[in-house]
Amino acid sequence: MNTDLIFDNTQIAFSLKSDSELERAYYLFKMISIEPLVKIGTAVTNFAIKTHLPVEGLIKGTVFDHFCGGVSEKDCLSVIERMYEKGVSSVLDYSVEGKETETEFDAAKDKILKIIDFAKEREAIPIAVFKPSGFGRFALYEKVGSKAALTKEEQVEWDRVVERFDEVCKKAKENDIAVLIDAEESWMQAAADALVTQMMAKYNTEKPIVFNTLQMYRHDRMAFLEKEHKKAIKGNYFLGYKLVRGAYMEKENDRAEALDYISPICFSKSVTDDNFNKGLRYIMDNLARISIFAGTHNEDSCYLLMRLMAEKGILNNDPRIWFGQLYGMSDHISFNLGHKGYNVAKYMPFGPVKDVVPYLIRRAEENTSVAGQTGRELALLTKEKQRRKT
Repeated sequence: MNTDLIFDNTQIAFSLKSDSELERAYYLFKMISIEPLVKIGTAVTNFAIKTHLPVEGLIKGTVFDHFCGGVSEKDCLSVIERMYEKGVSSVLDYSVEGKETETEFDAAKDKILKIIDFAKEREAIPIAVFKPSGFGRFALYEKVGSKAALTKEEQVEWDRVVERFDEVCKKAKENDIAVLIDAEESWMQAAADALVTQMMAKYNTEKPIVFNTLQMYRHDRMAFLEKEHKKAIKGNYFLGYKLVRGAYMEKENDRAEALDYISPICFSKSVTDDNFNKGLRYIMDNLARISIFAGTHNEDSCYLLMRLMAEKGILNNDPRIWFGQLYGMSDHISFNLGHKGYNVAKYMPFGPVKDVVPYLIRRAEENTSVAGQTGRELALLTKEKQRRKT
């Protein structure tokens, strides 16, 4: 199979964008490429939201509409349906962050249950997602992961976290919707990992329904994957993993330095890339037991996965293999994969504008810091603008 440069086809990549949407995307990435502008914009936006200045309309008309599907799941439907016609599915991601109370955690859990019901009715939404910190306090995960003794109150609180996980995973299995559980900072991840493994053993009995996330910029994740694989063989259940490079590098390195321990982050970008690709190969060699959601904006990793599939004679639409990118980014990857019949999904964030601002700020900062990401987006948008002119 020839996988040469399919991601250069901008006509397919931007087929859903009108000329004005293409122009808006171009100017947005142009602004994101200027680091001082992102820093100033971030500070101003945070201040405006905190002091209740009327900036929601401005945010909605620019960065929100580009990176988010809408304010509610119904609001996202027209975009979801248009993308699905082009072979790209959606993962609805309720991107409200930083909540701290039991009421808010229950509300987040109820929202995910509602999304699973919503997804059940629609072929275009085969997968749901949630963050562990959406279901419980970060500090509680940290304490559980460190094996410290919990107070009576904390134990009751942790039991409620486990119940929320269980309720969502049970519902996902009943509705035959896969559920991706995102990874977070390393110092809370051990507790989340143990809990997700528990859910996999319980609900992945016929096939993977519950997926954990491996941040491959962590140098311990290959060993973790191999260990979990052995456990699954012994316990006779299936594994599902979303593979990503990772999202908290600066925070991880700063904390390791401040507390004087070895950073969990790989020494360099190339070591991270090797680790990610090693993970891909390992899962592809063990596909009978492990399914993959390759969450990546890296073209080389996508080409590698396509090549491995071809070498092993695996169909493009094999249900055990998914590619995933974020909505508003890397359309050249998603839509060209969809065009070739691969399983591909966009992570589609949604939620009230002011609540989604932390997510949007992270997206802008990530695009600024990832070498080449914004430049590649701009080059492709420019190429498509030229193509339409001629």
